[in-house]
Amino acid sequence: MFPIRSRQRRYRWPLITGGLIVCNLLVFCWELSQGDALPQTISTLGLRPAFFASYWWAPSPTVWVPLVSSMFLHAGWLHLLGNMLFLWVFGGNVEDRLGHARFFVLYFLAGFIAAFTQVFVSMDSLAPLIGASGAIAGVLGGYLFLFPRAKVLTLIVLIVFPIFLELPAILVLLMWFATQFVSGVASLETGEALYGGVAYWGHIGGFIGGALLTLMLDTHTTTRNL
Repeated sequence: MFPIRSRQRRYRWPLITGGLIVCNLLVFCWELSQGDALPQTISTLGLRPAFFASYWWAPSPTVWVPLVSSMFLHAGWLHLLGNMLFLWVFGGNVEDRLGHARFFVLYFLAGFIAAFTQVFVSMDSLAPLIGASGAIAGVLGGYLFLFPRAKVLTLIVLIVFPIFLELPAILVLLMWFATQFVSGVASLETGEALYGGVAYWGHIGGFIGGALLTLMLDTHTTTRNL
């Protein structure tokens, strides 16, 4: 299931959403330029749960910088483009509703909540966490709270046949969350911190955190246009 476009109307250019996409693309191009040094770069700038859990109290850049830098690193083109697609489809409307400043706060705070959640469930893991998906999960949670009845043009692939359907946002996002939750539970049962290489609990934490943050940040509750 791939969201293609939100039918919810926007009234202003999504400055922060667009800026975040550009930053992620530029950082990925920088990653490609690292060559053989890329694994060390990922290890240094990615968030390692065991290291962070052991030294979170230390006022050191090596501890706290990866909390932000990891949100702009990606493992490949598919990882990057998938994340940017979700950010573009859902981020613009959330930014339009909250305003640029509050959307900026939502994005990064949700990313931090996602990181803390994944660190909590995988404190023994030294595998670096990278990717914007935790923060973007927060944007999805915010979208679900703000526009549950909006229509989302969605691509569904049945075997080899692509089908485009307009589905309610509440259905698309709850189905997405359900897949993350099922996979997150499976990761606990198998003991794999990154189940299939994916930090599912970071997605879960980011989504719930984003919904709660949006509840606090939204100042138009009484005039919400669903």
